[in-house]
Amino acid sequence: MIPLGDDNTDRRTKPFVTWLLIAVNVIVFVALQGFGSNLRFTYTYSTVPAEILTGEDVVTPDRTAVSPSSGRRIQVPGLQPTPVAPWLTILFSMFMHAGIAHILGNMLYLFIFGDNVEDRLGHVRYLLFYLFCGAAGSLSHVYATLWTGGNLMVPSLGASGAISGVLGGYLLLFPRKRVRILMFYSVVEAPALLAVGLWFVFQVVNGLGYLGGGGSGGGVAYAAHIGGFLAGLVTVKLWGLGRRQPRLRYR
Repeated sequence: MIPLGDDNTDRRTKPFVTWLLIAVNVIVFVALQGFGSNLRFTYTYSTVPAEILTGEDVVTPDRTAVSPSSGRRIQVPGLQPTPVAPWLTILFSMFMHAGIAHILGNMLYLFIFGDNVEDRLGHVRYLLFYLFCGAAGSLSHVYATLWTGGNLMVPSLGASGAISGVLGGYLLLFPRKRVRILMFYSVVEAPALLAVGLWFVFQVVNGLGYLGGGGSGGGVAYAAHIGGFLAGLVTVKLWGLGRRQPRLRYR
């Protein structure tokens, strides 16, 4: 299921923060991560559960691995020294991605769903809401890894927790808004309650499969998706308290 767009006829402001977030994510991925090839930078600022739980920086040696496609031996960097407090990686890792497909998928969801939530909350509150959901998603992943006996040394990164929070907020604020989705080679329209709700069900089902499969989640941090979504769903109206909504203009 791939979202293609939604109804923006009731939006009254330009989504400057959403555009800025997309730009920052792309710049970091291209200029600092080298399209995902700069592993030393990535392993410096990714969130490592062991570091978050202990508050201590963890450095591991480089290792040699064999490429499954070519059979060549390659040098893989270990966890790098982090020049900031480990808890700050929760923020930094929110703007990094593992590959082109990862960032394209995240930015597509942010572009489609972020503008409406930003319009409702206002620019500053929306930015704080986004960062809050991202942090909630990262911490959900950290503690899910601990509770399920996962590898606490595996770093995590990505905007998925924050964007999942945006989806949770969107679902609560705009349950009947029409969303165009690509499903089974056909473009259909469905209310957000169904389109976003199905997305969340997919995350829960796959997350439970991850737990039942002994921790083999294909590299996807489903706990971050679920935690970020629930954080957005539960708190989005609190972020909007006391804000006057722009009046609709008729013509």
